[in-house]
Amino acid sequence: MAATQPRRAGARRAILILVVAVATAITTVTLGPLLATDRSTGLLGALIPTPTVSPAPLPTPSPSPSPTVVPSPSTTAADSPPLATASPGGLPTASLASPASAGSSPATSPTPSLPGIIPSPLPPVLTPPPIPADLRLTFWTKVALQTRLDRLRDRYGIPGISVAIVMPDGSTWRGVSGVADVAAGRPVTPDTSFAIASVSKTFTSALVMALVEEGKIQLDSPVRRYLPNLKKVSSKILVSQLLDHTSGLRDYFFHASIDHALLTKPDRRWSAADALRYVGKSYFKPGAGWHYSNTNYLVLGLLAEAVGHEPLGTQIRKRFLEPLELDRTWYQPGEAARKDVAHGYRFTSISRNAKPIDLSGSGGIVPFTSVITAAGGAGGIASDARDLALWVRALYGGHVLAPATVERMTDVTATAAYKATVPYGLGVQVIQIDGRRTFGHSGRLLGFRSAVRYLPDGGVSIAVLTNQSRADPAPILRSLLNLALTRGTTGCDCVDRP
Repeated sequence: MAATQPRRAGARRAILILVVAVATAITTVTLGPLLATDRSTGLLGALIPTPTVSPAPLPTPSPSPSPTVVPSPSTTAADSPPLATASPGGLPTASLASPASAGSSPATSPTPSLPGIIPSPLPPVLTPPPIPADLRLTFWTKVALQTRLDRLRDRYGIPGISVAIVMPDGSTWRGVSGVADVAAGRPVTPDTSFAIASVSKTFTSALVMALVEEGKIQLDSPVRRYLPNLKKVSSKILVSQLLDHTSGLRDYFFHASIDHALLTKPDRRWSAADALRYVGKSYFKPGAGWHYSNTNYLVLGLLAEAVGHEPLGTQIRKRFLEPLELDRTWYQPGEAARKDVAHGYRFTSISRNAKPIDLSGSGGIVPFTSVITAAGGAGGIASDARDLALWVRALYGGHVLAPATVERMTDVTATAAYKATVPYGLGVQVIQIDGRRTFGHSGRLLGFRSAVRYLPDGGVSIAVLTNQSRADPAPILRSLLNLALTRGTTGCDCVDRP
């Protein structure tokens, strides 16, 4: 009998490994980025950034001909998104986690290893080829980009999408696919604007840093020095802690009753005071951890208005939009609505054939007035893809702020100490896409998802805007970016044979 014990123990270990493997497979399918439903995300399925990074090259699409692509090695660091559920590999998905699981603190413990499972060795890190300064998009590359964009939109079941890629010489490719208004059949055009959700934070943080450059704001000063009557903010919270999400302020968009309040009267205009009433108990003491929170940027908008003595939208327009000629970008809570704006859609099923539910309210604000006015500096801007690609190129390329300021904004050392779920600086995500460092932000709001990235080592920028909130645009951004870069670096200008 004793001789059978090792076999029984071995059998038990085998069963354990099988159970773990099956559970992992199920979780990966459930939490994968493809067509994850937004049914359970709540109203604000979030002014939430997800890093534009995909776990692996996308599978080959439909059999129709498309230009040949030589993929670069996939060496992307897997970064999990703040306030978003991640798969075991740390990859972003379209569903939300509870607020408690979204932040990190110094006390975070490493994941224990499972008995009987030997970890696989890490793949070698490959350095991608440099991006040539004379990189161009040929006619056939543009055809390939549009073909791939159409296929990806269909695969992910996205109503409408707009993309812009700005090359090192400033030339721009603009691609669109699908419809901006499903009921009317109105197509997306290169000038169609979208709500950009948390990508708005790049404008708010840039404005605050411009005021820092002028000596009007000190990063290491308490916020209450500039907003003495804002009792919701602890007197110990510093300006820099709002910018990098180390303040501990709880996200008001995760309050249990805010969804009902916003949906009951979608055309009502909210003030910052209305939104701040939904801020709950802090996640942690100021400077004691990292937790992504829209409250930080709502307060930063108030701070900029108090110090700059003008409304947030007015300052953003005067400092950035007008000088850079970003004519298709505007701050929705304070400026007139535009005509060519995409409607936002949600779905209650992961099926590509699921009926889209139009979220658009009256008054031209998308998706609707209550949620956008409540968002304020955290997510109140609308724009088109070209404007955003040019914006991140100008901002992180040193044409808006001093190079030393940009360096400070893109330094993620402070948040790395708290094991932030995505490398985060002062209003900027700093992530790797296939071994290339990128600066930018991503956003998610009910009915819209977006992502923008700038490659500082090559001077290339890309913006992807969609009018849905269930599918992550990260794989689309990565696929199109790789296609543009691969064609330029390899010199390939060929097409697939039928």
